[in-house]
Amino acid sequence: MSGRRIGFWYRMAAVLCKPPLVVLFKRDWHGMEHIPADGGFITAINHNSYLDPLSYAHFQYNTGRVPRFLAKAALFRGGFVGTMLRGTGQIPVYRESTDAANAFRSAVDAINKGECVAFYPEGTLTRDPDMWPMRGKTGAARVALLTKAPVIPVAQWGANEAVPPYAKEKRVRLFPRKTLKVHAGPPVDLSEYYGQEPTAEVLRAATDTIMDAITELLSEVRGEQAPVQRYDRPTRSGTDGPPLPLADEESK
Repeated sequence: MSGRRIGFWYRMAAVLCKPPLVVLFKRDWHGMEHIPADGGFITAINHNSYLDPLSYAHFQYNTGRVPRFLAKAALFRGGFVGTMLRGTGQIPVYRESTDAANAFRSAVDAINKGECVAFYPEGTLTRDPDMWPMRGKTGAARVALLTKAPVIPVAQWGANEAVPPYAKEKRVRLFPRKTLKVHAGPPVDLSEYYGQEPTAEVLRAATDTIMDAITELLSEVRGEQAPVQRYDRPTRSGTDGPPLPLADEESK
């Protein structure tokens, strides 16, 4: 299957979002040729601004392959945003509940149907002081190893200059006009992990491989050398969870 058709709600979102993005921002897009023309696949994207999901969605919408994001379940609870998320087929994540694993099952189902599922492996906006990708969570790797679907790394920069994360002053900085940079790379080679038991070590290694690809792309986009050590924010458990089969994964 070629994947999800661009239906009414996605077209509606494009009608609402594309004009201001085109008018207010310049674009620097590269790597559209790496987005598969058909079949299921994963995109793994860095996250440094509340604006960058729109920037990335604009990029991929123009390839003809629409993404399904994993988003917090609270965003689906009514209102215009909830209606749009449900209508466009985004996947709710019920954090720290017995329903958390359903997001990963839904992601696997979507990929097996030939769709694209977009992961932010960091799980949240980066806390790295210099806006480099943080240590990733293992969800994208789990889904990738189960489905063996291509994983396309995507690096973004520029949205953070217009809408800085964690800024003390909650305002949008539109001028001078910012450039939204979105660069997709070739599929990440995870073949060495296929067929292995999904232990914590294997999942961590596969996740690090994905994050390395994203960071390398971002280094090219920024024209800067990435730090050798990846920022790792403290967590309550200090781990990504036990080495369970994907069907038992709980979203962090």
